[in-house]
Amino acid sequence: MKKRLFIISNRLPINIATIDHQVQVNNSSGGLVSAVDSYLNNANERGENQFSEIFWAGVPGCSQADWVEAKKSFSQSYYQFLPVFVNHRTYDLYYNGLSNSVIWALFHYFPSYAEYKSEYYESYIKANEDFCTEISRYAKEGDVIWIHDYHLLPLAGMIRTHFPNITIGFFLHIPFPSYELFRLMPDRWQYELLSGILGADLIGFHTVDYANHFINSLQMVLGIDAEVNVIKYKNRLVKIDVFPISIDFKKFNSAFNEKEIADLRTLYKQQFKNQKILFSVDRLDYTKGVFSRLKAYEWFLEHFPEYRERAIFIIVIVPSRDSIPKYAERKREIDEYIGNINSTIGTITWKPVIYQYTHLAFDQLIALYTACDMAIITPLRDGMNLVAKEFVASRQDLRGVLLLSEMAGAARELSEALLVNPNDIDGFADKIKDGLEMSTDEQARHLSVMQKRISDYNVNTWAEDFFTQLHNIKNRQREFEFMFLDHQTKMLIYEQYQAAHKRLLLLDYDGTLVSFSADPQKAVPDNSLLMLLTRLCENKKNHIYIISGRDSKTLEKWFGHLPVNLVAEHGAKMKSGNGIWETDKHIITDENWRPIIYRILEIYVKRCANSFIEEKEYSIVWHYRNAEPTQAKMRANELYNEVCQVARSLNIMVTPGNKIIEIRTKGIDKGTIAKRLLKEKKYDFILACGDDSTDEDMFKILAKVSQACTIKIGDAASYAKYNLYTPQMMVSMLSYLESITA
Repeated sequence: MKKRLFIISNRLPINIATIDHQVQVNNSSGGLVSAVDSYLNNANERGENQFSEIFWAGVPGCSQADWVEAKKSFSQSYYQFLPVFVNHRTYDLYYNGLSNSVIWALFHYFPSYAEYKSEYYESYIKANEDFCTEISRYAKEGDVIWIHDYHLLPLAGMIRTHFPNITIGFFLHIPFPSYELFRLMPDRWQYELLSGILGADLIGFHTVDYANHFINSLQMVLGIDAEVNVIKYKNRLVKIDVFPISIDFKKFNSAFNEKEIADLRTLYKQQFKNQKILFSVDRLDYTKGVFSRLKAYEWFLEHFPEYRERAIFIIVIVPSRDSIPKYAERKREIDEYIGNINSTIGTITWKPVIYQYTHLAFDQLIALYTACDMAIITPLRDGMNLVAKEFVASRQDLRGVLLLSEMAGAARELSEALLVNPNDIDGFADKIKDGLEMSTDEQARHLSVMQKRISDYNVNTWAEDFFTQLHNIKNRQREFEFMFLDHQTKMLIYEQYQAAHKRLLLLDYDGTLVSFSADPQKAVPDNSLLMLLTRLCENKKNHIYIISGRDSKTLEKWFGHLPVNLVAEHGAKMKSGNGIWETDKHIITDENWRPIIYRILEIYVKRCANSFIEEKEYSIVWHYRNAEPTQAKMRANELYNEVCQVARSLNIMVTPGNKIIEIRTKGIDKGTIAKRLLKEKKYDFILACGDDSTDEDMFKILAKVSQACTIKIGDAASYAKYNLYTPQMMVSMLSYLESITA
């Protein structure tokens, strides 16, 4: 059954203007509009459009009266437009204020440009509430909401309060900054913006770096940890993933041979005959690094004078946000700088820079892409930069060089370009020379590799990938819900237990059979628990495993005299009944990481009073249960991030637990043990219980086993089927099972 899709962005994909008292409607251009249009075009051509209706909500940029008039002249469109009318002053403070004078500046690493005014933030929240009100009039459970970009960070959380089970995806088209920059915002803003984004089911970024920065901020601000880019928030799973937005490769590649474009290309080449053509096109924005490339070009001409009168730099600046003072000021500075270059380096017959402040038609753009010898795309910071991909795709002739900033998100994919740090002016100038002197064979080799990559992951792949992952996380959410055991369900479990002939009981220890202790060594099992375990083991139908994070020596000391099976350190070692301890033969022993990690943990013990280190055979644990809570949370987040960075080059995994951070050898987890036990024997009743994130691996495996009953101790959502509040309730349930005659 097809669903309805709501696309939400700051502006609608149309422009409405009143000229000579006539309301005119034109389609907008831009990365998002082009991407969505292309995706829907291709989906319709293949008969694979999964949506029955598509709504697009955004600010129309006109009055309500003009909107009524404009609707009369709407051309055929995929979309039903939902205009969001925001008070003029509110919109100005929301858009020019918080969105572009704070978030844009901060997220692009220009913290000194940010202006933290409370009226900006309050208007930003009010505008998002206006969006939410409009969406709530039309949306319903079962619809799909796709929210776009930094203007609407809190919107997902707002919509979630109205529709708890609706499907929401959010995609950020700009960078997400490191926590050290994000934390410059007032505390309340940090908390509310992150909480708002987490209203989505799937959160998408262009690069791994941006996703990691976001996860780090979640850890530091909200105290939320991610497990393989999935977090647990308000009893939901939320996935954080990477989707590098792309372009319609065929559109740009096939345009090469269109007559109008070929004629323009010939004209440009004839006009600049015997000159190397350098080309760049950007919106007017301080993040685009226009000054850096002008300085580098000037340096290039000064240090390689043989290129004077043999090179021309065509630079096009597309008007943008002229009403913001920083932008208007930037335009004046660019105008003056280009004038200075042309007057001091140029001659009567040669201008080093040809400059246009205008919009380019598609034909002009492609003609310049395909006529130039080098495209210079060097932002100081950019979320992706589709211009770089457009240039690569357009070069059907496999000629030309892409000089690309390593600060652009596109640099992750277009690694065969000449990458440059735009702040390294002399290095930048050298790269210009290298690019202009690159052989045609090398140009073709670089472009063909990049074209293959862009055509394989084009804009259609981007959108399909996003919707596929959105569908997948909703399916995982349905498996990850909490349900407290009621009396009726308990009776059903007791009946299944009694009817079974071969039972497997997998019991975690700390936090599951006993409450946590300030001193882990004092969490000793009492006689009543030992007697209960003994009686359960005496029933020949029962196969019982205490599967714990504890080391083998402790488990042996506490339970070694019982006929119970023991699993230590989450699965690193196992002892069957009264047998001997055996190490999992699949574990790769590598102790090189231990001294490195221990030194880091020692520092945090000194920095966090009452925390301590516990060493085990296959892991090291930092405990902070006894530390002052606020400081402990901060230090735990810092330690987790630091160790995760180190772990990339070591054979270890880092697992946050209940007031602990555990570092252990890779390949050791309770899920692996559960899978192994299921292979060895067949059981007609399985009971698994645990309280911590380390037990989720076991619950995931058993979620697919029909005869398994899984129980999470505590009120957190889990892959377990049921929840019980306390260890005492779990022991009480085991006592009842033991009392059943079977």
